[in-house]
Amino acid sequence: MAREWGLKLNTGCWAAGVFITLFCLSVLWNRHWIFPIKNIYTTIQESNNIENPKETSRLDSISLHNEVIKLPRMIYTQPSVLSPPRNDILVMTPWFAPIVWEGTFNIDILNENFRQRNVTIGLTAFAVKKYTVFVETFIKTAEEHFMTGYKVNYYIFTDKPEALPTVSLKEGRKLIPVHVEKYERWQEVSMRRMEMISRLSETRFVNEVNYVVCVDVDMRFADHIGVEILTEQFGTLHPGFYGGKRERFTYERRNQSQAYIPSDEGDFYYAGGFFGGTVLQVSRLTKACHEAMMEDKKNGIEAVWHDESYLNKYFVYHKPTKILSPEYLWDNGMGSPPILKKKRFLAVPKNHAAIRSNDKK
Repeated sequence: MAREWGLKLNTGCWAAGVFITLFCLSVLWNRHWIFPIKNIYTTIQESNNIENPKETSRLDSISLHNEVIKLPRMIYTQPSVLSPPRNDILVMTPWFAPIVWEGTFNIDILNENFRQRNVTIGLTAFAVKKYTVFVETFIKTAEEHFMTGYKVNYYIFTDKPEALPTVSLKEGRKLIPVHVEKYERWQEVSMRRMEMISRLSETRFVNEVNYVVCVDVDMRFADHIGVEILTEQFGTLHPGFYGGKRERFTYERRNQSQAYIPSDEGDFYYAGGFFGGTVLQVSRLTKACHEAMMEDKKNGIEAVWHDESYLNKYFVYHKPTKILSPEYLWDNGMGSPPILKKKRFLAVPKNHAAIRSNDKK
């Protein structure tokens, strides 16, 4: 028994000795008292950095890529579950899509999120025939109010690229003309819009932008429109129907059309002049609408409100993940209802008959 305890004691002492030796070696290594090569390398590196401050700066800038981004303090009014910011309007749909109104979002919080992601937004508009006269106001006001601080590609679809104005753009923003065929009827231009956006979504947008926003060109930006609108897929409440019953909506009611919506279906009436989302979702939306239009055309049918009719049909069965209030598409001729705290995107006064006339100019 004594022999067995002696063996155990000797073994324990040997293990303890090995542990203490390894510990001492690690301390000496870290203090550069052994393996002087490491110490010499460190000394040379430190000396070079002192003598060459530019090199220090360059190395510091490289090391930033491996650091965790530290956000500034986020100080704002705490949201209250029992005190909603707005109680005069609907702010959430039954499928949990937010409806964006002034007072329902904090742009500082949203900007912190999107700026880390380094997003680029594509803004599409069609300036065919006489509609080129609206481009200058459109771009100038967009530079002031649309996605300020973000990279933006303005894709202007036009049959007259040479007629586009020269507008001074901020850094990271581009005006990109996209040549399109000139159609004689404005209705045809409206209908073909879905086809052309669908095609570019697959060939260009997927490589150049993260989100696509599709709007009418005969408008002007009058107030902030930023990343609060961005989501997978969004539509905008039509200013003429946002408070109406579905029975009043000017959906396509002929059941022979691919855009047909029965009188007991539908949530809202969406405007054709402001929709968008991720490149993938915009591609799916515009492709589906274009295919439905082509099917109707084959059968001699033209939907009552052209591309807007097909857009509304699509949104009945493919719900938007976010909805923009009429703040984002308004006409001053409709007055200023109390619920409208902002007018962000406004129709430019014009003679519709003259602008849409089917002459060859």
